[in-house]
Amino acid sequence: MTEYRVYTPAEKRRRLWLTARGAKQAIAGVDAVNAGINRELDQIEERAADRGAHEAAALIAQNETAKNELAAARAAERAAHGDDRRTAKQARQKAEDRVRDTERAIRRAGL
Repeated sequence: MTEYRVYTPAEKRRRLWLTARGAKQAIAGVDAVNAGINRELDQIEERAADRGAHEAAALIAQNETAKNELAAARAAERAAHGDDRRTAKQARQKAEDRVRDTERAIRRAGL
């Protein structure tokens, strides 16, 4: 699996411009490519990978928290009676929704 990266809109634009500029220079010849272009692309990649690692860790932590809340809600529902049981059931359903939402976010991120 490749490393998860998160680019800002400005970084996306800059990467596009630098890639196009590098490709144009590469057409002129291998020696014509400016080393500064590659260096700046590497810096953008490094920042995006760092940002992606933090975001991935946060998504996984949220998912674990949601799973723990769901387990607590299920236990509370089992122990409740009467009106408390209806309230506990609603809390469990909300916790299940939260778990589904965090799992969906992880899938969309490709983790």
